[in-house]
Amino acid sequence: MKNPRILIVTPEITYLPEGMGNLAGKMSAKAGGMADVSASLVQALHQLGADVHVALPHYRRMFHVETAQLVADELRKYKSHLPDERIHLAEDRCFYYRDTVYSRGDGNIKLALAFQREVINNIIPRVQPDLIHCNDWMTGLVPAAARREGIPCLFTVHNIHTQKLTLAQIEDAGIDAAEFWMHLYYGYPPYNYEESRNSNMIDLQASGCFAAHFINTVSPTFLKEIVNGWHSFIPDSIRSEIRNKYNAGCAAGILNAPDSADNPETDAKIPFRYGPANHAEMKRKNKLALQHALGLEEDADKALFFWPSRLDPIQKGPQLLTDITYRFLEKHPDAQIAIIANGPYQQPFWDIQNFHDIHTRLGVHNFDARLSALGFAASDFTLMPSLFEPCGLPQMQAPIYGSLAIAHNTGGLHDTVEMLDAAASTGNGFVFDNYDSNGLFWAMDQAMDFFHAGAGIREREISRIMTESRRRFNHEACAKEYIKLYEQMLDRPLVKKDAVEPAE
Repeated sequence: MKNPRILIVTPEITYLPEGMGNLAGKMSAKAGGMADVSASLVQALHQLGADVHVALPHYRRMFHVETAQLVADELRKYKSHLPDERIHLAEDRCFYYRDTVYSRGDGNIKLALAFQREVINNIIPRVQPDLIHCNDWMTGLVPAAARREGIPCLFTVHNIHTQKLTLAQIEDAGIDAAEFWMHLYYGYPPYNYEESRNSNMIDLQASGCFAAHFINTVSPTFLKEIVNGWHSFIPDSIRSEIRNKYNAGCAAGILNAPDSADNPETDAKIPFRYGPANHAEMKRKNKLALQHALGLEEDADKALFFWPSRLDPIQKGPQLLTDITYRFLEKHPDAQIAIIANGPYQQPFWDIQNFHDIHTRLGVHNFDARLSALGFAASDFTLMPSLFEPCGLPQMQAPIYGSLAIAHNTGGLHDTVEMLDAAASTGNGFVFDNYDSNGLFWAMDQAMDFFHAGAGIREREISRIMTESRRRFNHEACAKEYIKLYEQMLDRPLVKKDAVEPAE
């Protein structure tokens, strides 16, 4: 029996392994963590020898493919779908000239419909997959089409965002919704197709959860929080369908992982590279470099706290930090705070900086990829006081760079940050339970106690945490969990034992 054929349907990806097709090296279109997870999963499956295929929009501009510049032979190869081709591009002009994955407003619905039209009408019939893995609301119709065809489908909920449309809109986009309309999630129970065609709104994220055979969120704890009724922002439609899958034993939580390039030993964005063995000296040098860049007092003996996330008061909690910034810096004269992030809450940090004239203690800078990487490499602590967190990546990136996370006990933060006990050499950060500024102040105080524990203790624990984090937070570990799910859904191994060549 042949290896089962897996089709991964994703609107974004960071890279594809060589050997998957003649354009593999050009494929990169990223908006968030979904791109990294998709890429790592495809690579792991490909290395395993699995029969893995990928469907994604043809973002010509982002893929740096200019067909007008190709000669005839190259153009034929570029357009051909060879028998061994594993990359399947959804063709539509709405993708060709884009420089971002998503649009603002209703433009995303047009993109989602064009993508799903090509997947349902052309790519699935061509690939003939044994299992389909869909990602987020932009693929929300595909599980319904897969269920109609009897193809097992996994649907991954990366973010609690959705869009709504009608059967008429789906038809107008070139998708015959009459074939699978009964597997979609509607605003009210449909009487029949014609009655619901123009006015009964379809929720794409809820439809993906409803129609899929199995679903997963991107952290185990966030899944439980949804099921247990936490977080009022989650629509009832999505919560009810996730809860139904969970109660049926058809839901799991699988943590995302940081990009494999997030490695202080190889990261070209930081001036002084290092590993667990020599982190102390190199982090001090990186700290001086960041202090210089932000106009902070240049002193490697200062405790540096780094804010890496967007300054979003709805989710990320920057207001907790503004409430205590001056009070904390007054209590701890040897502490500094570096904000390298954009968002609506940037201005309050500027105001605090100017009002108290603490420019050498508090640095505020727009997000910059190079400075952000330096922030992880230079800092002692990384601030993640989120109200909720479906997964979160900075709290996993930070300990790889030897910066300990200070996190609210929620969602993916709960699954990845454990309270440090230096005496027992356990834990990797500082966790607070109550979502308020006093909780954050307490956790930052605990971090300062650790900072003052002595260089020997700090170096020992940070070296341990860096080593453990690299082993724990990586794409290989993430991919293994997805592969287990695939095998559970297929009720057979993903690769025949004789399909993998023995190592030399």
